[in-house]
Amino acid sequence: MPASPVRVVTFGEIMLRLSTPGFSRFLQTDRFDAVYGGGEANVAASLAQFGLDAAFLSKLPSHEIGQAAVNHLRRFGVDTGLIVRGGDRVGIYFLETGASQRPSKVVYDRANAAVTTLEPAEIDPDAIFKNASWFHWTGITPALGEKPRATLAKLLEAAQRAGCTVSCDLNFRKKLWTTDQAQAVMRPLMEHVDVCIANEEDAEKSLGIKPDDTDVTAGHLDEAGYGRLAQTLKDQFSFSTVAITLRESHSASRNGWSALMLDDKDCSTPTRSRVYDIQLVDRVGGGDSFAAGLIYGLNTLATTREALEFAVAASCMKQTIPGDFNILSADEVLKLAGGDASGRVDR
Repeated sequence: MPASPVRVVTFGEIMLRLSTPGFSRFLQTDRFDAVYGGGEANVAASLAQFGLDAAFLSKLPSHEIGQAAVNHLRRFGVDTGLIVRGGDRVGIYFLETGASQRPSKVVYDRANAAVTTLEPAEIDPDAIFKNASWFHWTGITPALGEKPRATLAKLLEAAQRAGCTVSCDLNFRKKLWTTDQAQAVMRPLMEHVDVCIANEEDAEKSLGIKPDDTDVTAGHLDEAGYGRLAQTLKDQFSFSTVAITLRESHSASRNGWSALMLDDKDCSTPTRSRVYDIQLVDRVGGGDSFAAGLIYGLNTLATTREALEFAVAASCMKQTIPGDFNILSADEVLKLAGGDASGRVDR
């Protein structure tokens, strides 16, 4: 495959994921399935599957577990040349997959991971964005500590100098920091962001903007309320694009999935995508696959409405795939986005 003219750099943490087999609980399992994943790494892997030039920046130990994480990224076509080697450990997260009315659970063991020691002096930000056109990060990265937070700030300044489009998935994580801490850090960083991706909790916890008259536990969504939320975000922070993922949690096994987007082009009024009814296999990474799909669509498709539909289709299909990474080609996603949702055997 020839090199893509679109080069995307992502920055964050990749962790070892240990999940209970099937739907077993932590307290009953005697083994775990091991893969690697993490917000920005998931985005890079998905973009590489779609055919874009995707690079992941992080810090990983030089021992075998760190190398295994690097190898996992390479397996799926991600450029790992920006990864700094050092530190002592790879962060871990444990996943128990829920079913029906029992929710999934995540337990983190990520304190003092190598990426939390990454300092601005260890990178050359202008070199990182040479030939790059897009930079993606999430709210998870600045929540990891002062050093990755300072590194992110340096990267954002360099991305701006290089003329890169910057996207941010707000991704609030209450196990990493408080609402007050998140807002103190995230609100100033928004001045560097062009494309903001969020759900209703992210917008409220990270930026202090609450959607009105919405209840994600009610089984239905107030589309107009989310449209007003998108408009408020766009107006307050001067984003070029706001995309809000909409999950209707009927149970831990069945979700409605769609998104709403507002921009200055084909979605100049809040525009909602097609709604998918998903029988979940693995919802982890669903938001990351949406972000990757949106980045791909905004860079390659004719209209921003097409980009929205591509992103929702990509994230819908990802939630039928075990693991963090979205192992789909662009053609497979385009088929679903074009209306073929039959699920018939492809032969």
